[in-house]
Amino acid sequence: MPDEELIDIKFRLYDGSDIGPFRYSSASTVDMLKQRIVSDWPKGKTIVPKAVTEIKLISSGKILENNKTVGQCKIPYGEVPGGVIIMHVVVQPSLAKTKTGNYIFILTNCSICMNVPFCSSLA
Repeated sequence: MPDEELIDIKFRLYDGSDIGPFRYSSASTVDMLKQRIVSDWPKGKTIVPKAVTEIKLISSGKILENNKTVGQCKIPYGEVPGGVIIMHVVVQPSLAKTKTGNYIFILTNCSICMNVPFCSSLA
């Protein structure tokens, strides 16, 4: 059995802080990454996901599907300086607790994410 490729991933939160980095197998699913985010969410944040279903992960401008593996997402990890992939975390609280159901979506200026400018218009 060949060695599985290990990938370092950290998760960028709405306020610019990070969770991780953590090392994952390329066979890890996006759902597994989301479970880790929920369990390791920092204390004291104003926005806290209660379940995996409240989280969207974005990498290279694409929303990642839960059933896909890290390897299937075709994340360009070979081209990342330092070898750490940054994924943006978008939190959408359950509709029972929010009136609008809008995504809480704030991007920080991140060169790895194709220089997306700061945007808080969807928050």
